[in-house]
Amino acid sequence: MTLHTQQSISGFIASEPQQSVTANGDTRLYVRIGQPHFRRNEDGTFTELEPSFHDMVAYRATAERALTRVAKGDSFIAEGYTRTFPIERDGEVVEAEEFVAKKLGHDLARTNYDVDRTRRPATPAREALGHQMPTAEPVRASVNTLGL
Repeated sequence: MTLHTQQSISGFIASEPQQSVTANGDTRLYVRIGQPHFRRNEDGTFTELEPSFHDMVAYRATAERALTRVAKGDSFIAEGYTRTFPIERDGEVVEAEEFVAKKLGHDLARTNYDVDRTRRPATPAREALGHQMPTAEPVRASVNTLGL
Protein backbone atom coordinates (compact mmCIF):
# COMPACT_ATOMS: atom_id res chain seq x y z
CA MET A 1 0.00 0.00 0.00
CA THR A 2 1.29 3.49 -0.87
CA LEU A 3 2.27 5.84 1.93
CA HIS A 4 -0.28 8.69 2.06
CA THR A 5 1.28 12.10 2.74
CA GLN A 6 -0.06 15.64 2.93
CA GLN A 7 1.35 19.11 3.43
CA SER A 8 2.22 20.12 6.96
CA ILE A 9 2.99 23.37 8.69
CA SER A 10 4.31 24.28 12.13
CA GLY A 11 4.66 27.49 14.05
CA PHE A 12 2.84 29.37 16.78
CA ILE A 13 -0.69 30.67 17.19
CA ALA A 14 -0.27 34.45 16.78
CA SER A 15 -3.87 35.58 17.34
CA GLU A 16 -6.79 34.64 19.52
CA PRO A 17 -8.73 31.81 17.81
CA GLN A 18 -11.92 33.05 16.16
CA GLN A 19 -15.04 30.96 15.60
CA SER A 20 -17.53 31.46 12.80
CA VAL A 21 -20.09 29.37 10.95
CA THR A 22 -20.03 28.59 7.21
CA ALA A 23 -23.04 28.93 4.91
CA ASN A 24 -23.48 25.13 5.33
CA GLY A 25 -23.68 25.52 9.12
CA ASP A 26 -20.21 24.04 9.76
CA THR A 27 -17.98 25.40 12.52
CA ARG A 28 -14.96 27.34 11.20
CA LEU A 29 -11.79 28.21 13.12
CA TYR A 30 -9.60 31.10 11.98
CA VAL A 31 -6.21 31.99 13.46
CA ARG A 32 -3.26 34.04 12.38
CA ILE A 33 -0.13 31.93 12.70
CA GLY A 34 3.54 32.81 12.87
CA GLN A 35 6.49 30.86 11.59
CA PRO A 36 9.94 31.53 13.07
CA HIS A 37 12.86 31.83 10.66
CA PHE A 38 16.58 31.46 11.30
CA ARG A 39 19.77 32.07 9.31
CA ARG A 40 22.69 29.69 9.74
CA ASN A 41 25.93 31.57 10.33
CA GLU A 42 29.35 30.45 9.07
CA ASP A 43 30.42 29.49 12.61
CA GLY A 44 27.48 27.07 12.91
CA THR A 45 25.33 29.28 15.13
CA PHE A 46 21.92 30.62 14.14
CA THR A 47 20.52 34.12 14.03
CA GLU A 48 16.79 34.49 14.61
CA LEU A 49 15.04 36.47 11.89
CA GLU A 50 11.62 38.11 11.91
CA PRO A 51 8.77 35.58 11.80
CA SER A 52 6.37 35.45 8.86
CA PHE A 53 2.62 35.51 9.46
CA HIS A 54 -0.09 33.58 7.64
CA ASP A 55 -3.77 32.61 7.85
CA MET A 56 -4.92 29.16 8.99
CA VAL A 57 -8.45 27.76 9.07
CA ALA A 58 -10.05 24.49 10.13
CA TYR A 59 -13.60 23.21 9.76
CA ARG A 60 -16.12 20.95 11.48
CA ALA A 61 -14.81 18.61 14.23
CA THR A 62 -11.20 19.79 13.90
CA ALA A 63 -12.33 23.39 14.38
CA GLU A 64 -14.59 22.52 17.31
CA ARG A 65 -11.85 20.62 19.14
CA ALA A 66 -9.20 23.24 18.38
CA LEU A 67 -11.39 26.05 19.71
CA THR A 68 -11.34 24.38 23.15
CA ARG A 69 -7.66 23.38 23.08
CA VAL A 70 -5.47 25.98 21.36
CA ALA A 71 -4.66 29.49 22.50
CA LYS A 72 -2.58 32.43 21.39
CA GLY A 73 1.10 31.59 21.90
CA ASP A 74 0.76 27.79 21.56
CA SER A 75 3.24 25.96 19.34
CA PHE A 76 1.44 23.70 16.87
CA ILE A 77 1.79 21.25 14.02
CA ALA A 78 -0.94 20.91 11.38
CA GLU A 79 -1.64 18.64 8.42
CA GLY A 80 -3.72 19.78 5.48
CA TYR A 81 -3.26 21.83 2.35
CA THR A 82 -2.68 25.36 1.08
CA ARG A 83 -5.63 27.07 -0.59
CA THR A 84 -5.40 30.17 -2.75
CA PHE A 85 -8.40 32.29 -3.61
CA PRO A 86 -9.12 35.67 -5.20
CA ILE A 87 -9.86 38.61 -2.89
CA GLU A 88 -10.45 42.29 -3.61
CA ARG A 89 -8.03 44.73 -1.92
CA ASP A 90 -8.05 48.43 -2.65
CA GLY A 91 -10.21 47.87 -5.74
CA GLU A 92 -7.82 45.27 -7.14
CA VAL A 93 -8.28 41.48 -7.24
CA VAL A 94 -5.29 39.67 -5.73
CA GLU A 95 -4.59 36.06 -4.72
CA ALA A 96 -4.80 35.33 -0.99
CA GLU A 97 -3.47 32.17 0.65
CA GLU A 98 -4.45 30.20 3.73
CA PHE A 99 -3.54 26.84 5.22
CA VAL A 100 -6.55 24.56 5.71
CA ALA A 101 -5.79 22.31 8.69
CA LYS A 102 -7.45 18.91 8.53
CA LYS A 103 -5.52 17.77 11.61
CA LEU A 104 -4.13 20.10 14.26
CA GLY A 105 -2.23 19.54 17.49
CA HIS A 106 0.40 20.90 19.82
CA ASP A 107 4.09 20.60 18.90
CA LEU A 108 5.56 17.91 21.19
CA ALA A 109 9.04 19.41 20.92
CA ARG A 110 7.83 22.70 22.40
CA THR A 111 4.85 21.83 24.62
CA ASN A 112 4.42 19.94 27.90
CA TYR A 113 1.06 18.30 28.43
CA ASP A 114 -0.75 15.23 29.71
CA VAL A 115 -2.93 13.02 27.53
CA ASP A 116 -6.49 11.96 28.35
CA ARG A 117 -6.80 8.34 27.18
CA THR A 118 -10.35 7.72 28.32
CA ARG A 119 -12.38 5.98 25.67
CA ARG A 120 -14.23 8.08 23.15
CA PRO A 121 -17.35 6.71 21.50
CA ALA A 122 -16.45 4.32 18.68
CA THR A 123 -16.98 5.53 15.13
CA PRO A 124 -18.44 3.22 12.46
CA ALA A 125 -15.09 3.18 10.61
CA ARG A 126 -13.19 2.03 13.71
CA GLU A 127 -15.77 -0.64 14.44
CA ALA A 128 -15.60 -1.91 10.84
CA LEU A 129 -11.82 -2.15 10.98
CA GLY A 130 -11.83 -3.74 14.42
CA HIS A 131 -9.70 -0.97 15.97
CA GLN A 132 -9.72 -0.80 19.73
CA MET A 133 -9.07 2.38 21.67
CA PRO A 134 -6.42 1.93 24.38
CA THR A 135 -7.81 1.78 27.88
CA ALA A 136 -6.11 3.66 30.65
CA GLU A 137 -6.84 5.69 33.71
CA PRO A 138 -8.19 9.11 32.73
CA VAL A 139 -5.62 11.89 32.74
CA ARG A 140 -6.84 15.45 32.26
CA ALA A 141 -4.97 17.40 29.61
CA SER A 142 -3.17 20.51 30.80
CA VAL A 143 -1.17 22.37 28.20
CA ASN A 144 1.93 24.31 29.25
CA THR A 145 3.73 25.88 26.31
CA LEU A 146 7.48 26.08 26.87
CA GLY A 147 7.92 29.07 24.58
CA LEU A 148 11.08 27.77 22.90
